[in-house]
Amino acid sequence: MKILQICYNEFKEIFSDVGIVIFVIILPLAYPLLYAYIYDNEVVREVPVVVVDDSQTNTSREFLRRCDASPDIKIISHATGMENARTYLESMDAYGIIRIPREFSNDIAAGRQTVVGVYCDMASMMYYKNLMITVAVVAQNMNKEIKVSKLGSSTDREAEISAAPINYESKAMYNPQSGYSSFLIPAVLMLIIQQSLMLGIGMHMGGTREQNFGFAIPKGDLYRNPVYIYLGKMLAYFIIYIVDAVYFFAVVNKIFGLPQMSTFGTYLAWMVPYLIACISYSILFSVLVYRREDCIMLFVFLSLPLIFISGISWPISEIPQKWLYFSYLFPSSLGIHAYVRTNTMGASINDIAFYHWGLIIQAAVYTSLSLIFYYWQLKKRKIEE
Repeated sequence: MKILQICYNEFKEIFSDVGIVIFVIILPLAYPLLYAYIYDNEVVREVPVVVVDDSQTNTSREFLRRCDASPDIKIISHATGMENARTYLESMDAYGIIRIPREFSNDIAAGRQTVVGVYCDMASMMYYKNLMITVAVVAQNMNKEIKVSKLGSSTDREAEISAAPINYESKAMYNPQSGYSSFLIPAVLMLIIQQSLMLGIGMHMGGTREQNFGFAIPKGDLYRNPVYIYLGKMLAYFIIYIVDAVYFFAVVNKIFGLPQMSTFGTYLAWMVPYLIACISYSILFSVLVYRREDCIMLFVFLSLPLIFISGISWPISEIPQKWLYFSYLFPSSLGIHAYVRTNTMGASINDIAFYHWGLIIQAAVYTSLSLIFYYWQLKKRKIEE
């Protein structure tokens, strides 16, 4: 009964504080919609580029025509020189430059290797990717045609084999359109849960300390047992965030057409320990918060590093081992992989045993440490009283 009373008090304090409502209620509901809407187009198309064609030959014009025919880039102008082309980048009318050298056609005719210059605004890796892949594919296809013409194959089949003795076919698994939204949103959804909990619980802890002379627990007979205190507070946040978790699965994924290969049962099987781990982790680290605003300075900056060390935006095989182990201290690192593997890749709960058990262990460890923290606070208050 005391657990439910503490839970009820926690709900009242959450919904009576605008700052906590923003972090715990509004942010998890609105931010996924905003983020998914921004990247709803999935891929970047028709990146504007400018060309400098110093060759001015049929071969160079054919090369540029094929580049322009690609869906990934769009030639918006032919500049008279590199200085003129740079003005397009400086004014952001274009995001890349293709330069054909004067000796382009002569080198090809003479059997010499030639070079095409590609310059890109690195403010966005998506622009760089589109420009580089387009130019590389066009160059590769023209290379094949030039090779075949010099070999003088007698039949079309011989010409095909001469151009590509080993044929290959590339298929992107789990994200065939190579969409940015399908790749990044799953990681962002899991990070939103952890970070919003840290901010909400941290702000609540700071407010409680300000009102209770530095203590993290209010006065009263209701707050005498550390187990009751933890379970009451955890239950309040768990109820709120299990609704958010269902909202992510049933609404956000459906609205924006994100991959959804997991069953609801598999989703809940790892989501429940993930939420408990995030709540306990947030309670534990809110011990550092003594004022309401401290949580923003302490926790907000973690979001970007946590995305990088999770192994989603950077290959996990290339992360140094010590940083990989360090990432396992955060529930988001395990939760992101559990979500991607089940919801995007269709893995079963047995397939993600490492991440599933990792979340269970985190939940147990952070729960135990949170109980120790509350026990220490109660003992400290008793001594001072």
